[in-house]
Amino acid sequence: MPLTDEGLLEVPGLLSRWVRLASGARAHYMTSGENGPAVVLLHGGLPGSSGMAGWRFMAPFLGAQGFRVYCPDLPAFGLSDPAPEYQPRGLDSHVDFIHEFVTALCLDRFHLAGNSMGCMNTVNYTTAHPERIISFGLIAGAVGDITAGAPRVPGTVRIQPYDGTKDSMKALMEAIILRPEGFADDLLEMRVTAANAHREAHTRLWPSIMEFGGQMPFRDANVAARLSTKGRFDSLDIPGIYLYGRQDVLSPVENGYEQEDRLPNVQFFYPDQTGHQGQTDQPELFNEVFLEFFRDGVVSRETADRAGVSKRRPELPHLVGKA
Repeated sequence: MPLTDEGLLEVPGLLSRWVRLASGARAHYMTSGENGPAVVLLHGGLPGSSGMAGWRFMAPFLGAQGFRVYCPDLPAFGLSDPAPEYQPRGLDSHVDFIHEFVTALCLDRFHLAGNSMGCMNTVNYTTAHPERIISFGLIAGAVGDITAGAPRVPGTVRIQPYDGTKDSMKALMEAIILRPEGFADDLLEMRVTAANAHREAHTRLWPSIMEFGGQMPFRDANVAARLSTKGRFDSLDIPGIYLYGRQDVLSPVENGYEQEDRLPNVQFFYPDQTGHQGQTDQPELFNEVFLEFFRDGVVSRETADRAGVSKRRPELPHLVGKA
C-alpha cells in the first residue's frame, strides 16, 4: 500500500495532526477518537520509531472504544521538528517535550503508556508530573536507578548500527518484533525515511537512553539527579501495570523480574509469544489489557490470566479482578 503525502501508513481510524508548541517547535502526532478520557502513547527509541510505527494497532482500537488517543513523534523521531534548536539533549528533553505537548493540547489529566524508550519516558514524566497522570502502563523498558546494582541480562541479539538502508532497518526490527508480518515493505519504507531524516539527532540522543537504562554512567550530574527514580517513582500510588514479553531478545524477561522486585505498587504481566514491542506481536491481547485497565482501573481475571499475570508475588487486588 502506498504511503500518504506525509510518508505515513494509511491506517483507518488514525489521523495525522500537528500542533505548535510554546517553544516554537512543530509537533506531529497521530490521534484517534473524539470523546472520552485522554490517553497518551509514547513510542520506542530505535531509528525509525514514531507514534504511527509503535501504536498503529492500539491507538485506533482505543479510539473506537471511547478514548481520545494521542501518539506524538518525540524529538529525533518520526515527523518531529528537524530544526537544530529543537533537537533533544537527552531523555530530560523528552520530559520537557511531553509536558509542552500535553499542555498545548489542554490535556490536564490523562492516562500514559510507553514501550521501550517510551516506557522510560513514561516513568520519567510520571515521576516529574504525577499530578497529571490518571494511570500508567509500561511495556519492556527501563526504570532508571531503581534497579541500580542489579545484574542486567544482555539480549541474545546485538543491535547493529543503522546504516540508512532497508535491510539494516529490517535487522533492527527483528530485534523488537517476533511476527514476520511486522516487516511489511510500506512500514520499512516509512521507518527508513524517518530514520534517515534524524540520523544525527538520534546518534546524539542514544547515549542518554543507555544512561537511563543503566548501561553506561550519566555524563551530567544535574541530568542524573533530574532523572533519578529511586525513592520517587517506586513510592507513587498512581495505578500502574507493566507487560514484559517472555520472548524479548533485546532485553530478556529476567530484567523485568528485577524491576518487579523493586516496584511493589505496579502489577506485572509476562505474556507468552511476545517480544520487545509486545503491542505489535500480540495486538488483540495488549489492546484488551489496556482497554480494561484504562476504562475500569482493573484487568479482568480472564484477561489477566491470558496476559500471563505474574506469579512471582501476590497479585495487587485493586488492579487484577477476582475469579
